[in-house]
Amino acid sequence: MAKLKLKNGTPVGNEHLCRSCVHGQFTIGYRETDVLVVCTNSSPARQIPFPVYECTEYWDRYRPSWDQMAKLALDFSDGHRRPVQGFRGNGACVAADSGCEENEEAARLR
Repeated sequence: MAKLKLKNGTPVGNEHLCRSCVHGQFTIGYRETDVLVVCTNSSPARQIPFPVYECTEYWDRYRPSWDQMAKLALDFSDGHRRPVQGFRGNGACVAADSGCEENEEAARLR
C-alpha cells in the first residue's frame, strides 16, 4: 500500500481544548459519550456539541495570575543586589589596552 500525504487534513485526536480553558465547563457521565461542554464566555452560555480544536477566546486555566507571578519574581532593585566580584570598576577605562591616558599615567607612577 502506498502512503497518502494530506495537506490541511483533519487533526488527529479528540481532546477538548475547552478542558483547559477558563471559560469551559465540563460535565462528564459514566460513559465515554456522556460529556456536556458549556462555553461560559458567550452571553448566554452555549453548549458545544463537538471537541474544540482551536478557539479565539481560549484562556489557559493553568496559567499563573499576575499576583502569583509577582510572588515568584526575583527582585533586582538597587537596594537588594550585591555587586559581583570582577565586574566592579572605577569607570575610567573599559579595557587596559584601550589606550586610556589614566592607565598610562598610573603605569608611569609605578
